[in-house]
Parts: sequence; structure tokens; C-alpha cells
Amino acid sequence: MLRLSLDALQILDAIDRRGSFSAAGTELHRVPSTISYTVSKLEDDLGVQVFERNGPKVSLTPAGEELLREGRYLLKAAENLEHRVRRVASGWETELSLGLDSLFAPIALADMIKEFYMVADRTRLRIMHDAMSGTWESLLERRVDVLVGAVGEGPSGGGYNAHSLGKIPFVFAVAPGHPLARIDRPLNKSDLHPYRAVVVADSARTLRPRTVGLLFGQDALTIPDIRSKYQFQLAGLGFGFLPEPCARAAIASGALVQKDVEEPRNDEEVFLAWRTGENGAALSWWLKRMRQPGAFEQLMRFVPGVDF
Repeated sequence: MLRLSLDALQILDAIDRRGSFSAAGTELHRVPSTISYTVSKLEDDLGVQVFERNGPKVSLTPAGEELLREGRYLLKAAENLEHRVRRVASGWETELSLGLDSLFAPIALADMIKEFYMVADRTRLRIMHDAMSGTWESLLERRVDVLVGAVGEGPSGGGYNAHSLGKIPFVFAVAPGHPLARIDRPLNKSDLHPYRAVVVADSARTLRPRTVGLLFGQDALTIPDIRSKYQFQLAGLGFGFLPEPCARAAIASGALVQKDVEEPRNDEEVFLAWRTGENGAALSWWLKRMRQPGAFEQLMRFVPGVDF
């Protein structure tokens, strides 16, 4: 006899994330007594204690952690199955997740989303932000359905299709008060090493993270996105490469100084990507829309320093 149910796993997941039975009940629109009964029955059926109870706060036991870790895979599989069944029935996905590199602001998709809702108002959209390899990882691990702006090439091994949207040039820039701004020649590694680099943290958890423009043993200020990197370099707290459209206005006004370097950063290609074999009307709509003229330029209008 099966002692586990998806409903019980969903309740365990909510309790773990929210920290208490009452908070889980609020999220799931259930009274606390129902939450408590479901957990107690599960513990009785399995013959193990799932939660340590410390007043209103609860925490998972080691057995509970293992149960929930594996149970979340089952919940995700059930959710994917539900979406596939509904997709077969209607042709339109119930939900579509769009992935963007942190270089781009989600608001850049606003006009496209308005167009999408004109034909698919019952498909829920979710926009996810990641950085560098983490963007590709979100696609391969099925956290998003399509990448509408992934910076840099994807990992080897396949499993996805990719279409180039365009390229972004990068420039090396520092604040005018930074010591590197006073060096009147192309900067080399010896010039850069004594100073702090500002770098964006790669959000990858399982893929190998990318590190761009950081020398071995160099001090680094690691921040979550390109917008923060731009702001910290404006504040004179470090150096680094910035997308040229991001730095253009600040360089023109003197807020940043562009410097030549002996090892410049190559242009980065931006990709539209989706998993091999995936289909659905909503996915097809976005694949077609992102290939239309002007889509890449729309993304670039909202990088930091351009329209922020």
C-alpha cells in the first residue's frame, strides 16, 4: 500500500519553506489542523518522525530532509506531467517560463508580453533571472522553458537548440579617480593585479561557473548582477569590463574612463535557446517572436546605463 501522496509532499514542502504549520496553511489555503493531521498521519504511516517541533517553529529531521529532497523531484515530475497533459488537450501551455541573463531587465519584454497576451491570455508567464552559466543551467534543469537572452555560448553535451540574436561589445572602464585611470598606455596584468575587480557572480549550481576578467589571486568584489557591477564601478570601488551600451553614456559624461587593455574581452554572443524536442503553441510563439527584427535591440534598450 502506497503511504506517500503528492498532497502530503506538497504540504511538507510548504512547511519547510515557510517555517511553520500555520504559514504553510496560509500559503496552501488550508486550516492548520488539516496541515497537522496530514503530517501526523504521514509520520504514523511511515513509522518515522519527519519534523522536530519546537513550539510554533518546526524543522526537518534527517529522515524528513531525505524524504523532502527526493519528494521534490516527484512534485516537479507531477507538475511537468500536468502541463504536458493540458498542452496536448489545448495546444497551449498552462505556464511558460522565460529565462534572461541578469544583463537584461525583464521590463524589456513588456511589449512582447502584451502581444503574447493578445493570443494566449490563459498561459501564465514566469520570468527568471540568472547569470552566465546559471542561465543555461536553468534551461537544462527545466527551471525555464526557453532562454530569450542568454549571454555566451551554452555548455557542451547538447540537449538544446540555440539561435544567435546578436553580439554585445565590452569595454574596460574605471572611475576617473581610480589609480588605473592615470596610466597612459594599454593596461597589462601587472597593472591590474594590485587592484580590486568587480565581478558578477555566476548563478550556476551544477555547471562549472564562468569567471571573466579575474586574475589568479586577485581581490574581487562579487555582486549579483550587471546593474550592480555598473554602479560599483561608477562609485570607484573596482574595475572591470562592462557592456559597451551600458558604459557609453557614463564614458561620454566623464563618469567612467574607458581604458585600453592588452587582453581585451571579446564580444559576447546572445542566444535564444530551447530544449530539443520541446513544442507547444506558447513556446513556438516566443521562438518566432524573438527571431523578428528589433527583438534584440529591444533587449539592449534596457541594460543598465541605457534606460535605467
